[in-house]
Amino acid sequence: MAIEVEAYYRRYGPQVLRRCRFLLRDEEQAVDAMHDVFVQLLRYQGALKDAAPSSLLHQIATRVCLNRLRGSRRRPEDREDELVLRIAAVEDTEARTAARGLLDRLFGRVPTSSRDIAVLHLVDGMTLEETAREVGLSVSGVRKRLRALSSVLHELEAA
Repeated sequence: MAIEVEAYYRRYGPQVLRRCRFLLRDEEQAVDAMHDVFVQLLRYQGALKDAAPSSLLHQIATRVCLNRLRGSRRRPEDREDELVLRIAAVEDTEARTAARGLLDRLFGRVPTSSRDIAVLHLVDGMTLEETAREVGLSVSGVRKRLRALSSVLHELEAA
């Protein structure tokens, strides 16, 4: 089934905008990036499936915003922006690799929807109620999934 971009825009637009604001820290750029996300959907709507739309849009928004940040790093607005971008670009490869490995093990032990819940609530800052509505669970169901994730994470850290 093809994606209905207009319906996605109405339903997921605020979530995409929150993600773009979080990554770009600039309202005007965030709005532009959000629109770019939906342009991408329009461009590829025939090839995309109507499954896990929240996850798909989160990935597209992240990619669009990171590409914008990389582009601005090449041509910063002023010297202060250049300094901030240099600091933000400092990478600890070992720590990032360890974190990625831990997340792979964590999300390999829980349902895929738990990953979406964690991203919506913990990364995008959605309330428990908003997250529940987005994933089609009750608030107590979302809490239960988050507790399960926390439990598995503590288990992995102890191992």
